[in-house]
Amino acid sequence: MRWDALFNDMESQLAEADRLALNTEVNERTRVEMVNLPLEHRLRAVVGYRIGVHLLCGESAHGELTHAGADALVLDEDRHQVLIPYTAVARYVGLGRHAWAENSVVRRSIGLSHALRGLARDRAELSVTIGGRTGTARLVGVIDRVGRDYIDLAAVVPGEVRRSQSVGQVSAIPFSALALIRSHKAGGT
Repeated sequence: MRWDALFNDMESQLAEADRLALNTEVNERTRVEMVNLPLEHRLRAVVGYRIGVHLLCGESAHGELTHAGADALVLDEDRHQVLIPYTAVARYVGLGRHAWAENSVVRRSIGLSHALRGLARDRAELSVTIGGRTGTARLVGVIDRVGRDYIDLAAVVPGEVRRSQSVGQVSAIPFSALALIRSHKAGGT
């Protein structure tokens, strides 16, 4: 009987050592995977959920995350949609611990310039917040042109259709200065 107890004890000790070794290996692999995990994967995991985005310029936006692209995200607020370049963000609030990688090469390649070209094509009236070291500025207008790393924004009187006689000025704005772009939701005012 004593031998059976001794062997059972040794067996349980070895099983516990194997379990601890497996836990250690799993934890180490998890840490290694986290090092290679881009933030956009965590954002994709919370598409459809409400988050807060605090910008480097001091502004913030809160809403349902509807898109997390290659270099920008889209939030749905009550009456607006907000396009925010990742480079303008200081911190996110409300992200879970999960991550989701985008498997579609096409969806992974859709970035800020694609979204801006869509807004330009739709001639959507926008409120563009420019952020920098000296503070923020807001411009209202319509995107006339999207270059490789800039937009031309034609300033118009809010509510007026963009016509050459209604344009006050055209500003060339580098992507690096864009903090957020707010547009009315389709069918909204």
